[in-house]
Amino acid sequence: MALLEYKCPACAGKLEFDSSIGKVKCPYCDSEFDVSVFQQLDEALDSQVDENLQWQTSSTDTWTDSDNAGMAVYSCQSCGAQIVTDETTAASKCPYCDNPIVMMGNLKGDLKPELIIPFKLDKKAAKAEYTKHLTGKKLLPKVFSDQNHIDEIKGVYVPYWIFDSKAEASMKYNCTTVTTRTEGDYRVTETQHYVAVRSGSLEFANIPVDGSKKLDDSLTESLEPFDLSQAVPFQTAYLAGYMADKYDVTAEDDVERVNARVKNSTARTFEETVAEYTTAEPELSNINLKNGTARYALLPVWILNTTWNGNKYIFAMNGQTGKFVGDLPCDESIKKKTTWTTAAIVALATFAVGFLIHLFT
Repeated sequence: MALLEYKCPACAGKLEFDSSIGKVKCPYCDSEFDVSVFQQLDEALDSQVDENLQWQTSSTDTWTDSDNAGMAVYSCQSCGAQIVTDETTAASKCPYCDNPIVMMGNLKGDLKPELIIPFKLDKKAAKAEYTKHLTGKKLLPKVFSDQNHIDEIKGVYVPYWIFDSKAEASMKYNCTTVTTRTEGDYRVTETQHYVAVRSGSLEFANIPVDGSKKLDDSLTESLEPFDLSQAVPFQTAYLAGYMADKYDVTAEDDVERVNARVKNSTARTFEETVAEYTTAEPELSNINLKNGTARYALLPVWILNTTWNGNKYIFAMNGQTGKFVGDLPCDESIKKKTTWTTAAIVALATFAVGFLIHLFT
């Protein structure tokens, strides 16, 4: 496996991808370079990767097969430090000299990413959204906001499978319309029954499904949508200064998830065509999927980790749109107080209504 480091041609400083300008920039001499400049360097490195390089260990003891399963050790070419990562990590920083490195060997596998959405928002924006996320939460423990600190903020290119598909559906609904009218001293309710039949096809494009076991599926789905129209052909220069993971969930493993999403969306779309009825219950549903394709892409996500009361809390921000998600702890004392206050208000209102009825009676 090989390590690729981007050095500034002007001052030999470390280069990083700057999301604010969409270019690779040197923070020392402020030189800027278009990403395409590094394409030839990537192609040259592809032909020089040493496939026979063995994994190394950072301890003097010999690791057993179970110990080093899924782990890899790399040497930083700037300071010589040993960098330990799991085998799915594609890019990172040296924790000692902070030098951005790209571990090209880990990008060698079944597939190479076809697309990448470069980061549009930086770490400062992620911190600001985190603070905003804590604001106005009445059930949030005050000490969490006062004493809480962010353990780690990482810009991560998360592996995604981008699915396209076509759905052909035929649906049959039992529908009713209910009308009410007054006739003399009576109110008459009339219910009419219908059978509604719908058929057609829908095209689905750019459905993102994460290909990583490290992040909870509900968390990654909450970060959607991503604007795939801004995706560009993959180049390793975009990874400089960020982390990147290689997929550990294949497209085949994600097919069940994406099929369920397509079928649910199709069912909801067809239900909207019978919205004019009072009720519409599906009697028959036949949804067939065809022409399914998947592309491998890396999408930008800021990951924030924090610890409070011995519990880990993970937050995430869409590195393209700024959408921020994450669960927060709940102050049980405030929750109980709110519950008791609500119960007291309900009891007082009930007593007042009862007293007035008794008074007038």
